Amino acid sequence: MANKIKFIDEFKEFISRGSVMDLAVGVVIGSAFTAIVTSLVNDIVMPVIGLILGGIDFQSLKFVITQASGATPEAAIRYGAFIQSIFNFLLIALVIFSFIKAINSLKRTKEQESAEEAPALEENVVLLREIRDLLKEKTENN
Repeated sequence: MANKIKFIDEFKEFISRGSVMDLAVGVVIGSAFTAIVTSLVNDIVMPVIGLILGGIDFQSLKFVITQASGATPEAAIRYGAFIQSIFNFLLIALVIFSFIKAINSLKRTKEQESAEEAPALEENVVLLREIRDLLKEKTENN
């Protein structure tokens, strides 16, 4: 019984950590983002590429192994859907890369601004603070 309670307590601690919640939010947003990018690729990018390549519909590209007969559906390798999935992946990767690059750029700018705003302490001020901290530590230990 004690092991069960310990397990439940550990699970509560694990699930309430910020990183787990961040991950959950990321998964939900990622799912929604994937739907948007899939629509972008399927409904905008691929028709344009198909038009450029002579009206090709990538979804219909397939290699039929056996034709459908009666209740048996055809067996086919649908390489057009695979090509479309590759475009989805590349576009998602490009957007995520651009997003992270923009965030890092903003972060660097903000760090540079804060570094410029913070006045550099003179060496004697730093030394005086170190002496103060050592004296405070010494009096706390006695």
